[in-house]
Order: sequence, then structure tokens, then C-alpha cells
Amino acid sequence: MAPNPHAQIDQTVLDLIEHSSTGVVPHTPAYQDALVRLRAAHQVYVSADHKNGFVSVRSLAALPSFYAQNLESFLAGGCEVTALEPEASIYSRYVKSLPIALQSAAEERRASVVAKRTPHRVKHGGEAVQDPAHTIFLIPGAGPNPGLPGNYLYGSLLQTSLDAAQGDWALHVHDREDGAALCTVGTQAAGFEKLQEVLASSPFLIEELDSLGFGMI
Repeated sequence: MAPNPHAQIDQTVLDLIEHSSTGVVPHTPAYQDALVRLRAAHQVYVSADHKNGFVSVRSLAALPSFYAQNLESFLAGGCEVTALEPEASIYSRYVKSLPIALQSAAEERRASVVAKRTPHRVKHGGEAVQDPAHTIFLIPGAGPNPGLPGNYLYGSLLQTSLDAAQGDWALHVHDREDGAALCTVGTQAAGFEKLQEVLASSPFLIEELDSLGFGMI
């Protein structure tokens, strides 16, 4: 196989992005062509934190994901779905992980992430019905638009039927400006299995979730 004639310049640009505080690439034809190739190969994404900057997938892969701390306990049968870590707590852990300079911007986004909830169910036969189960997560990545501060996508897994165990559940993944993907499954177990697949797959571009059965919305 013939060597890739662009390998050296592509690696140079990738290294530049990873070692730059802003991820900005010089506006010369060779550098910009390399940037096009790196983006097409899903090796770099548009930065959420710096205008005209980029961030490498390699760098994002070193970042933590945030989801209910007791998720593993729930999956092992150690607690009920309603006992999962509160969404506000999950989001607070994400904010605290960020550099001080980004924390205020992340707090400004809190309401759009934590407050995205399904309305309360109506009462049936005069009896109060438990609110739908709902949990959020934040993972490194990007979408059609940049992600939240720190280059994070956010999402939620929520119950959309009256039967928590056997009814439908929906999994949403969003970028900062609401480029979004959706997957609906028929049981609670399938919903949490899909959530584990998403967590294990990050970092990614939202569009790549089509391989897991998601559709863009």
C-alpha cells in the first residue's frame, strides 16, 4: 500500500490542535486542507469553548462522563429506578469538573439540561400516578453544533408510558444548540442497555449514533 502523502501534515495539525490552548489552526491552504481531512475522519471536532478552534477526539477520550453514580447498583438490582442520583447532582459534578473559567457558562446551561422533563402524568380514576422515571447524562462529543462547555453532549433517558418496566422509553442526545438524536425502545431494560452503549461509545459526533439505532430530530 502506498504511503499516505498527507500523513505528515495531518499529524502536524492534529498535534497543533492538541497542544494549543485554543485549538485554532493557521489559515494557510495546507493546514486548512489537513483540517478538512481530520474532520472528515472524525479525528477533530469544532470546539465548544473557543471560536474558530477545534478539539481532538483523542483529547476528549480522556475526559470523564457523568451519569447517575448509582447506575451500576440499579443495573445489579440494588435500587429502584426512582432512587437514581438526582439530575441536579449529576450536573453539579459535571460543572465542578470543568476549569474555573468555564464553570459560569456551564451553570447558565443548567436549566436547559436539568429542567427538560416530561410533564406530570394525569390522574387516573382519581388516583395519583407516579411521575415518569427520568435520568440525565453528559458525555464528551459534539453534534451539528458545538457541545456544552468542556465539549460535552447531554442527554436523557425517560419513561414515556404508564408501565415503567414494559412500556416505551426514549433516549435523547443533544448538542448546545439542540442538534439532537432520538432512540425509542420498548422496555426499561432495553432503555438502560442502550444508555450503556451510548456511554461506552463516547466521544462521538451525534450523527454517528445512527449505528446504534438513533435518528436525527
